[in-house]
Amino acid sequence: MQHLNTQYKFREWYIPSRMMSGIRKYIEHGIIPGDFLQAVISNDLPGACGHADQENLANLPAYVAYFYNEASSDCWGTRNAMLAWAKMKQGERFNVLP
Repeated sequence: MQHLNTQYKFREWYIPSRMMSGIRKYIEHGIIPGDFLQAVISNDLPGACGHADQENLANLPAYVAYFYNEASSDCWGTRNAMLAWAKMKQGERFNVLP
């Protein structure tokens, strides 16, 4: 896996380094990111397109590749999966048992 603080590249697309911290905080700590990343994580293409700035809109394939190739399949794909992941990770952070 590429270091999570650097830009992720997939073919000619990339995830800007400025976006990686939100992804890292979500994957490692369960901190729900902003609307654009929530839509990406939830596999909501219309929502992702609607919340993306120009740079992120042009690079959506890199986000899909990142979550498909680099992230746990349990942490993305639907809004419910995102919320369950966040709850699990936040429980780990605060040492809460299920």
